[in-house]
Amino acid sequence: MKKMKFALLLSTVVCAALPLTADTVVEEIIARVNNEIITRSEYIRSRDQLKQEIQQQEPNDADRVFAEKQRDVLRDLIDQQLLLQKGKDLGITGDTELIKRLDEMRKQMNLSTMEELEKAAEAQGASYEEFKQNLRNQIITQRVIGQEVGSKLAMNKEEEQRFYNEHKSEMMRPEEVRLSEILIAPKTPNATTGPDGKPLPPTQEETDAALAAAQGEAQDILTQLQKGASFEDLAKKNSDGPSAKDGGDLSYFKRGVLAKELEDKVFAMKAGDITDGIRTKQGFVILKVTEHQMAGIPTLKEAEPRIQDALYMQKLQPALRAYLTKLREDAYIDYKAGYVDSGASAKQTKPVETTAKETSAKKLKKKKKLGVF
Repeated sequence: MKKMKFALLLSTVVCAALPLTADTVVEEIIARVNNEIITRSEYIRSRDQLKQEIQQQEPNDADRVFAEKQRDVLRDLIDQQLLLQKGKDLGITGDTELIKRLDEMRKQMNLSTMEELEKAAEAQGASYEEFKQNLRNQIITQRVIGQEVGSKLAMNKEEEQRFYNEHKSEMMRPEEVRLSEILIAPKTPNATTGPDGKPLPPTQEETDAALAAAQGEAQDILTQLQKGASFEDLAKKNSDGPSAKDGGDLSYFKRGVLAKELEDKVFAMKAGDITDGIRTKQGFVILKVTEHQMAGIPTLKEAEPRIQDALYMQKLQPALRAYLTKLREDAYIDYKAGYVDSGASAKQTKPVETTAKETSAKKLKKKKKLGVF
């Protein structure tokens, strides 16, 4: 799932950097935002990307939703320019976060090197530099929104209580446990080859010895845990399971998912409890219950992080729209006839173009007014 998610992100980031088609009017300027321009090719690319996303997300009602949302395409492009310009004013470059994001994408897509990520981006039809620039733009706009808008949003206890009361029924949850594991797999000696050159299976003695060694290693780790050692650290260092890199975290399990023997054991445990070494097909596993969530409606305190997130998102959109309106009023924005900025403010100022003669005349009048002549 994570690989799919990041592959989708890669595709989305690349979409904004795809080359122009043969029938596109190259670099026709349709809008100016201060000293920056928006071209027709950018507009078409954003519109086509929006249509593609809607067709994937709402295939049964794609035409109606697209007809409704396409009117905001130019608005969104102007929004981005305003946020990028504000980011520049604030000294936000996104350099450090860009490196971190690229490395995270590489790992989540199971790619060994950054060169492989570069090839994956170019396979989508865009240059790697364009791909990185588009990702950098996302980072900068997110940082500006967080710093200039999100950080100023506040929630109070009354709002949280009201939201909790109004959405209690939606918070019903099943009983779940969150588990972490340390898996110790038996290590048999390197296989020897037979007369035909094919590897020979381990002998029963070798299998028994490897199993006994794994059991001993699991017991040693269990002793360390009982003395207070960090489960996460030991998992990263010793576990043979794929979850080792995440400190052994296996996420959440509802009843009916695990084997009956394991389910009976872990659902009887409290958060923080650790099992003995359990024999499995893979070897010996030590499980830790990191969370045990009982069925029912959570208390206000338990639900508070989710409620705060929901309230934040409720407040963010109108606050962001108000912020972008203010940026528009402080900027010079103009766009070509036939295009509409659905986020325009009545207080916006369009740039006024004057001839050199008009400019000189204005300067002369100003000097006369000041008494220079």
